[in-house]
Amino acid sequence: MREGMVPIKKGLTGGFDKGWRGFLWMMKIIVPVSLLTSLLAWSGWMEELDFLLRPMMGMIGLPPMAALPLIIGMVGSIYGGIAAMVVLPFSPEQMTLMAIFLLMAHNMIQEGIVQANSGIHPLKATLFRIAAALITVMAVAPLLGSSAAAAPLQGGIAAEALPLIDVLKGWGLTTLRLSLSVFLIIMTILTLLEILKETGFIHPLVRILSPFLKLMGLDDRVGFLWMTAVIFGLTYGGAVIVEETRENSLTAEDLETLHLSIGINHSMVEDPLLFMVLGLSAFWLYVPRLITAILSVRLLRLYHRLSGPRG
Repeated sequence: MREGMVPIKKGLTGGFDKGWRGFLWMMKIIVPVSLLTSLLAWSGWMEELDFLLRPMMGMIGLPPMAALPLIIGMVGSIYGGIAAMVVLPFSPEQMTLMAIFLLMAHNMIQEGIVQANSGIHPLKATLFRIAAALITVMAVAPLLGSSAAAAPLQGGIAAEALPLIDVLKGWGLTTLRLSLSVFLIIMTILTLLEILKETGFIHPLVRILSPFLKLMGLDDRVGFLWMTAVIFGLTYGGAVIVEETRENSLTAEDLETLHLSIGINHSMVEDPLLFMVLGLSAFWLYVPRLITAILSVRLLRLYHRLSGPRG
């Protein structure tokens, strides 16, 4: 009995340690990014770019101000994108569209390097993720109603009309609430993941999810890698993905379909929960990108069959 508890105890210890270090790392992103965003909104500087950003953002049903969180999330991390998003006055529909985009296209530089080291050209992976995010958001925007594209920004008086001290107070309260939510989520998830890893339950989970892999259009041979990305994400699970790719003999098509799928559908546990804390619907955070991933992989396989060697 005691021996059986050793992996769980080890998982708890490792999970708490990784969770705390992960939380501190996220705070180094969330605090400065959210503060800078609040100050930019208060200064009125972002309005100067309204004429340039309105046509581009309008294509995906978002106001010009949405460009800042999206760019921060794409170049940096999803946590930076969320930090910028929560301190600006967006409607729930606008936040949902931004969440869908950020879930699919975030941390492009770091995750592109991981994908490059495990079997796919980083430019191809990056361009695909951005295109998939844009197409998915454009498809979802009409389903959320006209308010997603044209509703006036809600949530109180414009930041530039308030005294700076009030802006800083609002930023502090908003960031504190977000930080507490992130702490609870990251500690819980990383602890559970460490327990799963130490007890060896990851591989049985892959076998259980084999039918779902078929639905996604993926081969069983990439099941462990797919599960790693779905649970741990491309950043946390990067080392595992790179090592497993080197050790397993996978075809070029298997690697390409895997990377296109996990580029859209990675970190399916932690990242959506961060948005759900903001009151966004789980349906829109999961279903659109699952459909996009399934269609993308199946279209790619069809392309490979049609363009295969001709006798």
